[in-house]
Amino acid sequence: MARIRVGLVGCGFVSELHMYAFRRVYGVDVEVAAVAARGDHVVAFADRHNIPRVYRSFADLIADADLDVVDICTPPNLHAGMIVGAMQAGKHVICEKPFAGYFGRERDQQPIGKHVPKALMYERVIEEMDKTRAAIERTDKLFMYAEDWIYAPAVTKTAEIIKATKDKILFMKGEESHSGSHAAHAAQWAMTGGGSLIRMGCHPLSAVLYLKQVEASARGESIRVASVTCDVGNVTAVLKPEERAYIKANPVDVEDWGTLTATFSDGTKATVLSGDMIMGGVRNLIETYTSGGSLFANITPNTHLMSYQTSEEKLAGVYITEKVDRKTGWQYVCLEEEWTRGYLQEIQDFMECVATGRQPLSDLALAYETIKVNYAGYWAAEEGRRVAL
Repeated sequence: MARIRVGLVGCGFVSELHMYAFRRVYGVDVEVAAVAARGDHVVAFADRHNIPRVYRSFADLIADADLDVVDICTPPNLHAGMIVGAMQAGKHVICEKPFAGYFGRERDQQPIGKHVPKALMYERVIEEMDKTRAAIERTDKLFMYAEDWIYAPAVTKTAEIIKATKDKILFMKGEESHSGSHAAHAAQWAMTGGGSLIRMGCHPLSAVLYLKQVEASARGESIRVASVTCDVGNVTAVLKPEERAYIKANPVDVEDWGTLTATFSDGTKATVLSGDMIMGGVRNLIETYTSGGSLFANITPNTHLMSYQTSEEKLAGVYITEKVDRKTGWQYVCLEEEWTRGYLQEIQDFMECVATGRQPLSDLALAYETIKVNYAGYWAAEEGRRVAL
């Protein structure tokens, strides 16, 4: 089997997770052969991971004829252009979430999250996604949507049980929350395309959309999202400066709390919650209530290992879990986080797809539908009504 050569775009937190997963691919010969980023830290990243070629521009990376796959791990406002550019250069593409978003146009009043109507954002996002999808479909290359929740073992086991029982999913409840992003761009709509609901809520939203399609396939039904309701807010705005010791959220024009409810065409429901003010480590949860039972996918926190410790200093070099603000007291220690949250399985699937030509589990259709529903939610929240799809 020929070696698959990957070019990585970006060298931040998610790039580290992807590198960890690429090194653990089995049965497929894979090499991360190049990385591109603007800052000087890309050199240290390449040295740390033994990546032979370093580029300072995306254009130079996609011009590398030896590369088969481009893995896009950049801020969301760069995704659409990079996807099209890489695929037109003859590369298969992996792209981190979110697939798309509204990041502003030349004459928009600033900041756009406070001034551009969400109905207009929805319309323009759909237009851009349609163009991106058409560009992808004009190539013979694979688009692989890096939604790790679809591959998390707790979610894949939920899917297996739904396939076996063929029970009707009546209601799902999903959440990703934590104490707020440290990244300055997370506070600005023009960089992230929204706040907590798209930055974090996209994960449980993709998961509930995926599980509903698993059910539909198992039962021989056709099910779609029929309508969306939503509420968003900036709840941390009430905090005094001295009350922000542990809360990192400080939005400019995005929400730090959001809840979205999708009503499916069969009358069933799914609710997604995200918040940037919830402490105790990152929460990644999906609850599924069916006609024959209940399934709780506790991705994190879970009870693989519970710890009670008293010395913060002695634990300085010990990783507990993402976004936990202290290591003492009772803690839910996340074991093999890259496996628990699906990163290893995601990259394994993608590399097998490139090697064999089959479609990935997390694909273009899921990427598109997630953004469509998310932006319908923003529209519904702003106008205080149900938006039909």
